[in-house]
Amino acid sequence: MTSILDWSPADERAVDLIRVLAMDAVQEAGNGHPGTAMSLAPAAYLLYQRLLRHDPADPKWPGRDRFVLSCGHSSLTLYIQLYLSGYGLTLDDLKTYRKWGSITPGHPEHGLTPGVETTTGPLGQGLGNAVGMAMATRRERGLFDPGAAPGTSPFDHFIYAFASDGDIEEGVSHEVSSLAGHHQLGNLIVLYDDNSISIEDDTNIAKSEDVAARYEAYRWHVQRLSWHTADGGYHENVRALYDAFEAARAVTDKPSFIALRTIIGWPAPNKQNTGAAHGSALGAPEVAATKEILHFDPAVKFPVEEEAVNHARQVAGRGKALHAEWEESFQAWARANPERKALFDRLAKRELPEGWTDVLPTFPADEKGTGTRRASGKILTALAPVLPELWGGSADLAESNNTTMEGEPSFIPAVHQTAMWPGGPYGRTLHFGIREHGMGSIMNGMVLHGATRPYGGTFLVFSDYMRPAVRLAALMEQPVTYVWTHDSIGLGEDGPTHQPIEHLWSLRNIPGLDIVRPADANETVVAWRTILEQTDRPAGLCLTRQNVPTFDRERFASAEGTARGGYVLAEGTDVILIGTGSEVQIAVAARELLAADGISARVVSLPCVEWFRQQDNSYQEDVLPAAMRARVSVEAGITEPWKTFVGDAGESVGINHFGASAAEKTLYKEFGITAEAVASAARASLAKARA
Repeated sequence: MTSILDWSPADERAVDLIRVLAMDAVQEAGNGHPGTAMSLAPAAYLLYQRLLRHDPADPKWPGRDRFVLSCGHSSLTLYIQLYLSGYGLTLDDLKTYRKWGSITPGHPEHGLTPGVETTTGPLGQGLGNAVGMAMATRRERGLFDPGAAPGTSPFDHFIYAFASDGDIEEGVSHEVSSLAGHHQLGNLIVLYDDNSISIEDDTNIAKSEDVAARYEAYRWHVQRLSWHTADGGYHENVRALYDAFEAARAVTDKPSFIALRTIIGWPAPNKQNTGAAHGSALGAPEVAATKEILHFDPAVKFPVEEEAVNHARQVAGRGKALHAEWEESFQAWARANPERKALFDRLAKRELPEGWTDVLPTFPADEKGTGTRRASGKILTALAPVLPELWGGSADLAESNNTTMEGEPSFIPAVHQTAMWPGGPYGRTLHFGIREHGMGSIMNGMVLHGATRPYGGTFLVFSDYMRPAVRLAALMEQPVTYVWTHDSIGLGEDGPTHQPIEHLWSLRNIPGLDIVRPADANETVVAWRTILEQTDRPAGLCLTRQNVPTFDRERFASAEGTARGGYVLAEGTDVILIGTGSEVQIAVAARELLAADGISARVVSLPCVEWFRQQDNSYQEDVLPAAMRARVSVEAGITEPWKTFVGDAGESVGINHFGASAAEKTLYKEFGITAEAVASAARASLAKARA
């Protein structure tokens, strides 16, 4: 390949300024990670100055390439590029690195700092986000411009990611990288900073595999590049790295992996290539010595270096030109595709189409009923024609989670489609494989990319495998939807390994995450509708394997109360029976037992604690009057957190130990989650309330 890179002394000075600012920022904060920001300075500067399609004047430009710093601990790698490129970050922002109120926190945070595409920090998550962005790029191209030749659409762009040993060692990296290779994501380019150093110093203490060979096995396009020289020296060969990026961009049928051998903390004379350079301030003597090597005044902190900064800021002109070129292409597409342009505009604003709820099913009363997972599947199929942005699947549990929209093609390269799952690169049925954690981080990337609404399914008990990604979705306030089925001991014979006990309340404890456990098919309809109407938070639908009755809404209150998180299903004046999901039917049956004794029981269905708590005090009082101190909660899970709702006179029926392998009805009887147990608890609560 013939290189066209123009790399001047001004660029070299800007790179050295990056190293100095990284040292000074960590020194000022008293803690942080300077080493990687120093050694990756040439790579990050090269990317932002010569390769990345971006416009500092418009960080949310739809046509931009995306950059994900998976090694989020090295946040200065990103912040300093945003400063040099003109994203609005200042030297003062670098001086307040890791301090209260700054836009330069210890790890990058989406929505806080202009130019930060995703919140990274927990290692490996950024890699998953990048894979999700690359998948979303393909899906969105299929929605907006499927007929364009490769590389000619305004919706073609690259996803770049920097990854560290920490990212590579985390298990989630295997899940997402394997899937990326399977999907032939040619628009994904990952630079692996192979410096053999982590917090515990030399990574040989815990890692010895050939990482590049691993990615070759995933069917990635792999390049090995080292800045170590044959004579034992070190030369930052930027031209060779540029050529490697160009080669990666030319490969369109595989994701690309560039393993770059570096020295962490280069060129610090004493702490380069040490764990100390990875995760702590270098110390004043080492900073001064390094500045002298780089020809900076050791006495000057946070040097202004106007010439170097002004040179770097010229990238704004490059970005403006690229943006204008893209805009011309985009407008030509818009004129030729008015319907698709209307769809693009709607999805960009995360708006729902007029009349979309008209397709939602209504389920007739049925004492035998159906599993809420099956109701969810029918809802998804009904929504498919009107919400093209909605796509998803399961971690190899499509038939169990009911996450497949009937008749919709799979998202899969044609070479990998199967007789059971036909599809193509622009399909919408996702197959994550048995990769729950990867599924979670990939869905975050999909939503962050901008236009689509993904959902992903597994058993509720395996939400444990997804929790880091779920937490980040809540932290970033992104509308990811989880379809968690088999939500209680009601799954029966699979036994305690598969029966969630603590999971509902564990997940309810994540701020910003809605946990929705509908009682019947019609509550499931309202739950899906309400989730899709929200654009600033993730939600988990917790659905039954077993059948639950579909309540007669002529006899009981409308399922519309689901949208408010809780509502009075059946009136009563003496005691309140609070149920969720499959246990609401038990509360209803207990109400009838109590009525035979002259006790009037109110049944409250509380499918979503979070939505209920968002209601005003008067509504909450209407549903759960303070004067009605006799209360019983019933949910097939741990009971302690229910004290918040049942109070000092209340009782709770649930399960505070692991389950067993047996038929569903046997388990509910043996573990005392029955109408009789709830009625007995109601009598006990009444006695306490009246004492």
